[in-house]
Amino acid sequence: MAEKQPNAPAPAQHGIRRSPAGVRKVTEYQAPGYTIVGNHLTQHRSLSGLAIGLAAYIQSLPEGAPVDIRTLAKRFPEGRGRIAAALRELEANGYLERVRQRTDDGRMVTLTISYNNPEATRARRARETAEQDKRRAAVAPPPPAPARAPVRKPPRPVPSAQPSRAPRPAPAPQQPTPAPQPPPPAPQLPEPATRAHHTPAAALLANLRHDDPRLLLSVRDIERLTPPVAAWLERGASREAVRRALTTGLPATLHRPAALFAHRLAELLPPPLPAAAASPAARARPAPLQTCDGCERAFRAPVPGRCRDCRHPAAAQ
Repeated sequence: MAEKQPNAPAPAQHGIRRSPAGVRKVTEYQAPGYTIVGNHLTQHRSLSGLAIGLAAYIQSLPEGAPVDIRTLAKRFPEGRGRIAAALRELEANGYLERVRQRTDDGRMVTLTISYNNPEATRARRARETAEQDKRRAAVAPPPPAPARAPVRKPPRPVPSAQPSRAPRPAPAPQQPTPAPQPPPPAPQLPEPATRAHHTPAAALLANLRHDDPRLLLSVRDIERLTPPVAAWLERGASREAVRRALTTGLPATLHRPAALFAHRLAELLPPPLPAAAASPAARARPAPLQTCDGCERAFRAPVPGRCRDCRHPAAAQ
């Protein structure tokens, strides 16, 4: 609606004039102590309103503030279930990352990392990786030049008394054109017998980027490499052994980490457990670590959910 001019005559009042539908913003001066939130978050099409609000609230907190589900449930009227679902939305879209760490006393705790602009963070890490590759290439010495074989001069012909015609050299046989070699076949990735180890295998692949920023895998690569990693775990290999097999001896220039992992998982696959060790007690593997939706404590369970203390609070008292 157009504003009234200072000297323009007042229009006739025939009723209440309403402004057209839309957003009207009133901007006032704010004292220091505010948070800048990007439109990529506030106008995100895949996040719910609760997830956007929680992300803005978490970004406004100082470093080290508690943002576990129990603390957020005390701050907001939504229940723990809705807050846990909203945190999983933010984690799936890159605004949050929950990392399990072991403390000095041996306990497993969950550390939450908040990203105010995931796309910018990924672009910065890619630039840093490219700069590191350039510095490594500049420091590496050039390969030595191959030694040249000495050139031997042909012997001089001895002149004869009578000129003779040299025999005409026979034409060299025509060498057949070699057929193009087919590309090497792709490595046959192993498949596990069950899906019991798929969850820890996917978590292991997603956390490899903490060892080296170049090992950041896409969702498609993680889905393709999860079955062979699960096959390693099914054959008795520990998660630390799989991580060392994938991250040890990386080349200086790494363009396709998923292809390198597929080759190593197929070529270095350990043998299956002996038949004598395949008893029910030996086959019983501990359940993977999960993050409790109630208190965010690490516990072992086949599927995500709540720990025993949150499911039965009366028994824990």
